Parts: sequence; C-alpha cells; structure tokens
Amino acid sequence: MSQTNYQKRSKDQLAQRVAQDIHDGAYVNLGIGMPTLVANHLPAGIEVILHSENGILGMGPAPAAGEEDYDLINAGKQPVTMLKGGSYFHHADSFAMMRGGHLDICVLGAFQVSATGDLANWHTGEKDAIPAVGGAMDLAIGAKQTWVMMDLLTKKGESKVVSQCSYPLTGIGCVKRIYSDLATLECSPQGLRLIDKVDGLEHAELEKMLGQPIATA
Repeated sequence: MSQTNYQKRSKDQLAQRVAQDIHDGAYVNLGIGMPTLVANHLPAGIEVILHSENGILGMGPAPAAGEEDYDLINAGKQPVTMLKGGSYFHHADSFAMMRGGHLDICVLGAFQVSATGDLANWHTGEKDAIPAVGGAMDLAIGAKQTWVMMDLLTKKGESKVVSQCSYPLTGIGCVKRIYSDLATLECSPQGLRLIDKVDGLEHAELEKMLGQPIATA
C-alpha cells in the first residue's frame, strides 16, 4: 500500500491527540519543541497544571500575536501566558519538583525510542552535533509517566522507533507511550502495543516501517 492511502497527522492534530489523554488534575511538563503545542489543545472543562523546567507552574496557551511578554518564557524561550494562580520560582525548586516525583506526565521529543521504552533525545552521536540534555534526564526518570511526541520516521525514512537505541541514552525503560504522526504506541518490557493509527494505514505496513512486531491487545 502506498503512502497516498493514508494521511499523516499534522503537528496540531498530533498535539490534540496527546492532549485528549491527559487526565483532569494532572501536573504536566511539556518539553521543548513540538510538545509545547499541547498547551493549545487541552480539553475544556478540566484542570491541567503545566510546568516548565525554568521555573513556572500554571502556564496557559501561547499568547496571541502582539501580546507576547518576553520576560515570561518557557524552557524553549517561547513566550507563554500564565493562568490565574500560576507562579514562577527558582530553577532549583523546579528541578526538585521534577526529581521528587511530583509531575504526573512529561511530554518530550526524541531522536529514538526503543520498543521497551529506552529514550534517546539529547545527542545523535554525530561528530558536529551539539549535545543538549537540559532537564530531559530529570524529567524522563522523575515523572510518573513519560510520553514521547514525534514524527515516526526521519527525513531519510528511517524509523525513530527501534528495537535498540543506537544514540546515547537519556533514560532506560522510561517511555510509556509514543505519540507520532502515524500511530500511537505503548512501550513495555514485552515490546510495542498499538493504541491507534491513522485511517488507511495497514497494520502490516506499520510493522514493516518499524521493522518489528506490534501487538494489538
């Protein structure tokens, strides 16, 4: 089956897919890059408290054009808004929240994720690549659940979901779910399980892309 028989999720559609699984009352860290879009798609009628590692709790959606305050930014240096009751504080206090198990969910980007949940998201191992681990190690291990949000394939068409990571690891066995533009997958010690996939994408084709089996139950 050719790729024309299915359509990838856009970045906003993917952010909406992640947002729909966040439970009421959750404390959530949204990582740098694509995960920040999740803030714009949280369901109405529930309370989700967003955390940023540079020292913010209680962020709202992105500000409207022209209303940005560059003294109020997230860890990716993007302007953010604050909800009523929100606060900002010392970087050390923020990391104490992360390391102390106070976050329910963190949503991170990744270069690679293994079927058993190993995460590689800070360095590709390339000679000229600039390593940028930031707080990813603290988040990946400290949060009660670590979710990854990413494109399933690289620009070269290679799967970012692998049987074993070849890039330097951020954390071992920490990823519970992978949200991608083609499918949502669960990682476990037994391997991958399919949660959902885009319409028109056959299960066998998805397995071929990833080069490994995907359970359905």
